[in-house]
Amino acid sequence: MTTSAATLSLFDTDPAELAVDAVVIGVHSPGDSDGKPGDLLLASGAESIAAAFEGRLSATLSLLGATGSVGEVTKLATLGAVTAPLVVAVGLGPEPTGAAPATETLRRAAGNVIRALAGCERVAFALPLSDDEAEPVTPALRALTEGALLGGYRFFGYKSQPAKGLRAPVGAVAVLVSDAADTDAQAELTRAAIVGAAVARTRDWVNVPANQLTPPVFADQVAAAAREAGLDVEVLDEKALREGGYGGIIAVGDGSEAKPRLVRLHYKPENAGTRVALIGKGITFDTGGVSIKPAQGMWEMKSDMSGAAAVASTMIAISALKPAVEVVAYIPMAENMLSGTAYRPGDVVTMRNGKRVEVLNTDAEGRMILGDAMARACEDNPAYLLETSTLTGGQVIALGKKISGLMGTESLTARIKAAGDEVGEPGWPMPLPDEIRKTMESDVADILQVSAGMERSGHMLQGGIFLREFVADGVDWAHIDIAGPSFNSGEASGYLTKGGTGVPVRTLIAMVEDIAANG
Repeated sequence: MTTSAATLSLFDTDPAELAVDAVVIGVHSPGDSDGKPGDLLLASGAESIAAAFEGRLSATLSLLGATGSVGEVTKLATLGAVTAPLVVAVGLGPEPTGAAPATETLRRAAGNVIRALAGCERVAFALPLSDDEAEPVTPALRALTEGALLGGYRFFGYKSQPAKGLRAPVGAVAVLVSDAADTDAQAELTRAAIVGAAVARTRDWVNVPANQLTPPVFADQVAAAAREAGLDVEVLDEKALREGGYGGIIAVGDGSEAKPRLVRLHYKPENAGTRVALIGKGITFDTGGVSIKPAQGMWEMKSDMSGAAAVASTMIAISALKPAVEVVAYIPMAENMLSGTAYRPGDVVTMRNGKRVEVLNTDAEGRMILGDAMARACEDNPAYLLETSTLTGGQVIALGKKISGLMGTESLTARIKAAGDEVGEPGWPMPLPDEIRKTMESDVADILQVSAGMERSGHMLQGGIFLREFVADGVDWAHIDIAGPSFNSGEASGYLTKGGTGVPVRTLIAMVEDIAANG
C-alpha cells in the first residue's frame, strides 16, 4: 500500500559533477547589516555549485523568491552549468553561530525536498552536516536520512485508478560526507533504513480503514511480521483472554463481532541485561460504545490503534537493531462497538490484577484494555514499562496536535522528553495530582474509570492516574499520550505526511537504545 523507500548512499566527490537528477544545497535566510537586509547565504556544501554559476547563484535564487526559511524549496534549472539538470535550494533558517543546522531543521528540510522532487529518480544532498571534518556527522546524517525516507512516504490506499498526474517518488538518495567509506556513517544508513521502515509500517497500519483491520486481522498481521523478524510471538484470543482474567479487554471487545486479542512479542538477545516492557493501545475502531461519540470526525477513530501499531513496529525494528536489552511487548486489541453485548456505564469490571473498576463512560475504553496489558507486563518483572496510546482528547486540548503528554515516574518521563526532543517527537511531562485521584473513588469498586462529576476536568491526567493503578511497585513507568501527534488530518509538512505519522516509534527506539547503553 506504500511506495518502496528510497535507497540510501554516501558520496564524497564533487556534487557539481554527479550524474543525478537534482542536487540539493542549503541556503540560510539573509542577516541584517546596518539595518539593511543582506544577501541570501549559501550553506557549506554548495561551494562547487556556486562556482559553476560564477557567483550568481545566490542572487538568482533570490530572484526566484528564495528566502531561506526552514523547509522552503526553490528549484533552478542548471542549463548545463553542472552535470545535474536541476539545483534545488532548501531553506535552513538563519545561519547558526558555531554549529551546523539543528537536526530537526535538517529533518524537516529533507522531507520537504523529497516530496517536492517526486518524479526524480536520483537526488543528491550537499548540506552542512558538521562544522569540522574531524567531528562525527552521526546526529546530522541520521536526521537528514530519516527526513528523506519519512518525507517520501506515500499511502496509495484503495483507489481503483491512480490519481492523474501522480509522480513516482524519489528512488535513490545520496548524501555528501567527508568520507563515504566511514563505517559509522555507513552504519547510520543501515539504521535509517530500519527506522524508516518501522515508521512506514506504523503509518500503513494507522491509515488502513477499520473494516480492513479488525482485531483478529490486526493480530494476525502483527504476528506474521514479528515472526518474520525473528521475535517470539504469542496471541491470546477471546477464549484465552476470558480464562486469563483479562476483564478490561473482554468488556471493551464484547460489543463487537470481531473479538479482541492480546499479542505478546518478545525480544531477548544472549547478552540481555535490563528488561523493558512496551505497551500499545490497539482499539481498531472506537464508536464510544454505549457512550457513543458524535458523528463528526468519528472516521478518524480508525487511528485509535496508533499506539499498538507503533509498539509492534518498534519491536520489529529492535529485532533488526539488536540492542543489548530484553524487550517484551503486550499489545491489546479490541473494537469498541455499540451492541446488545456491549459493556455499559455502571458496570463493574474485574481486571487482570484483581482490581475492580466501576465504568462511568464506555468511551474511556483505552484505559480498560491498557490496564490489563500493563498488569500482565508487570508479571514479567520489567525494570521499565513504557506505554503509548491515543488515550484522551484532553491531550489535544492541553498540548495540541504536535506535543505528546508524558506521565509516570519523574526520572523516566524526563528521559523520554529528552529522547523525543532529539528525534523530533516532542513531549511534555504532566502531573498526577492526588486531588484528581480522590475524585476517582468508587462507592462500589476499587476505582472509577473516570472522575465522578468532572469528566472533562484534567481529562488527560485522569487517564494517567488510572493507568498507574496497574503498575507494580518498583517499576519505573511512563504513559505517552499521542492522541494528537499520531494522526495528521492536515496537509503534509516537513517529513510528516497526511494521515498516520508514526509517532512515537522513533522515541521508543531511542529509549530502548538508551536503556541498553545506560541502564
